Amino acid sequence: MAVLEAMPRLNELSIFAPGPHSVQEFSVETSSSSKPPKPLFIVTPTEPGKYPILQFYHGTVLINTYYRQVLQLIASHGYIVVAPQLYQPWDVVVLMCACLEVQDAGKVINWLPKPSPEGLQSVLPENVTCDTTQIGLAGHSRGGKTAFAVALGDADTNLKFQALIGIDPVAGSSKSICCRTCPHILTYKPQSFDLSIPVTVIGTGLGGESVSECMIPMPACAPEGVNHTEFYRECKAPCGRYVATDYGHMDMLDDDLGLYGNVCECMCKKGKAQRDPMRRFVGGIVVASLKAGFNGDFVDLKTIAEDPQVAPVKLQDSQYTE
Repeated sequence: MAVLEAMPRLNELSIFAPGPHSVQEFSVETSSSSKPPKPLFIVTPTEPGKYPILQFYHGTVLINTYYRQVLQLIASHGYIVVAPQLYQPWDVVVLMCACLEVQDAGKVINWLPKPSPEGLQSVLPENVTCDTTQIGLAGHSRGGKTAFAVALGDADTNLKFQALIGIDPVAGSSKSICCRTCPHILTYKPQSFDLSIPVTVIGTGLGGESVSECMIPMPACAPEGVNHTEFYRECKAPCGRYVATDYGHMDMLDDDLGLYGNVCECMCKKGKAQRDPMRRFVGGIVVASLKAGFNGDFVDLKTIAEDPQVAPVKLQDSQYTE
């Protein structure tokens, strides 16, 4: 499926528009001959070539295909995106114990380089080759915490990662007696994350607000103390943070998510603007982060921090630290 056309402003960076590659998307089930440990949604360039990999983790009780348009944009810039469905929304055990989610994320990573008939290469289009020496991690909401946990070594994998992106990441309270919040990666100490790779944190201006529009008032989906602000505070350079002022925690998802998806969205504060700019913003920041991690190219990340008007959305507190 081709990437949906974007309508960037004249001063926007090219990373916020579809890239030069046509893309293909498909699902791989655990019952297939390639035997992935979790169901996968994959978006890949179709032109012959060797491409780095981004493993992307969905948010709490969400479906991996809800991020289709963002993942299409990322893949069009020359990356193979692998989005596992780490658990089903009704899987109460995993919902209550995020440690299981992190371990499953590690199992998918370990599957990537397996030789045929297993592994990522066995399911890709002809003449498209995955580079399993270049792997980035990204995730939204609780999936953002999962990405950080994997990068910090909480998953059983020996593969190396070159980039880490948290999209409005959320961690549970370390004071909770319930194991749903494990592993407790937040230390509440500045620059405490033991990471040497480029890290990018994307935030939302409305994620910390509660919701009163639903039938039942809902607490903030990305509350203060466990959201993007604290994640970024604990990062070491090189790292950056970019906060979309007028958008909410779910505003990077696709528009038509069906009844279940609409119910999920109702739980979080929404922005009033159209979502396409937010999707392009998130996809573009991820692309800029992968360029930094894989190629040592930090130009776009620095440019956005110095001149936020080159982004398709209004930004606040944009900063980049070398």
